Amino acid sequence: MPPVGVSVSSNTEMQKFLAEKTVTPSPGQNPRTTPGSAKVSAASMAWTNAEPDTLMERVLAPANLKRAYQQVVRNRGAPGADGMTVADLAGYVKQYWPILKARLLAGEYHPQAVRAVEIPKPQGGTRQLGIPSVVDRLIQQALLQQLVPIFDPLFSDYSYGFRPGRSAHQAVEMARAHVAAGQRWCVELDVEKFFDRVNHDVLMACVERRVEDKQVLRLIRRYLE
Repeated sequence: MPPVGVSVSSNTEMQKFLAEKTVTPSPGQNPRTTPGSAKVSAASMAWTNAEPDTLMERVLAPANLKRAYQQVVRNRGAPGADGMTVADLAGYVKQYWPILKARLLAGEYHPQAVRAVEIPKPQGGTRQLGIPSVVDRLIQQALLQQLVPIFDPLFSDYSYGFRPGRSAHQAVEMARAHVAAGQRWCVELDVEKFFDRVNHDVLMACVERRVEDKQVLRLIRRYLE
């Protein structure tokens, strides 16, 4: 893990940690690995000037990763189970990105365990949240940025939650407009404990209708598990 206090706020630092280079991992500091995957060829670690051909390559493209990194830094957030802070991210990825990238492209990357925390609910009781590691938040954000253009056009025009350019305030304004137009009912729908109960096989079958990249599908499945 890199020293605490690494600065991550400048564009220069972002360019540095995205720059590809050969590294020799220190014992105990490797990214998550699988048996037999320690050797990484130099060819698999080098960016090329060619346009990315696969969805995973677009996920790992430098411009997409830069945007993802900047979003993770803006979001801040608590450390995951490994204790790494957002301030540690630039130094860690600068050292280990070639290995992480190669594992992602080879389908060998395994997300780290999430840290479970209980947060209070406005109506009483608590909700359990899982906090991923900051490295996984970077990868997840990079994935999200490439998946949103694929899936967002399929959503209902009346869906406002967790969508780019939409908010709960817009949903309220739409409800007011319906009332002003003479409608008597506005119904808000929310599926209780959806993420706790959703069938992963059914969900992945829906994703596979739009995503063909096997490496991306495998990674999404691992994040669901």
